[in-house]
Amino acid sequence: MSTRMRTLFLPPPAATATVGYDIVDSPVGRLLLTGDDRALTGLYLLDAGEHSATIRAEWARTESGFPQATAQLAEYFAGTRTEFDLPLAPRGTEFQLAVWAELVRIPFGVTRSYGDVALAIGKSLVASRAVGLANGRNPISIIIPCHRVIGADGSMTGYGWGVERKEWFLQHEGALDPAAVPEGALF
Repeated sequence: MSTRMRTLFLPPPAATATVGYDIVDSPVGRLLLTGDDRALTGLYLLDAGEHSATIRAEWARTESGFPQATAQLAEYFAGTRTEFDLPLAPRGTEFQLAVWAELVRIPFGVTRSYGDVALAIGKSLVASRAVGLANGRNPISIIIPCHRVIGADGSMTGYGWGVERKEWFLQHEGALDPAAVPEGALF
């Protein structure tokens, strides 16, 4: 577990478990939170065009939402939180989980390349593309900060919620100079 982010990965719930969800407004759009009474299992964007999340019919809207996650996200967006302290239970392969665990070690306001992440998990630079694929499958965006991973040349590369949102997050965290983004480029 990282000393920079006190986020804990728990085993994901059984495939037959009921998934609860809630919707939270944010500066980047409506966020869909999923999970159970133990942990958050997903954080998706409902307003991301072709990459928008959808609510599944078998999910149940939670009575109380996810108050701890909602409060910490509000603090993050207000600029008063730089670390999350939430139990998380992402579902993924062993490799994906290793990548996601490394992502939570990237400090607020810092970026790393896909190659940096590959090396940090004990792989060679050849694994950079696989890291990119795992990054793109991250089910708990923002809290598992996939937006902090950029190209080796400093380019923004792809981002499921749109490069303009990736730029917004990096500006918000102080990792990207606002002058580097053309005026009106953000959503």
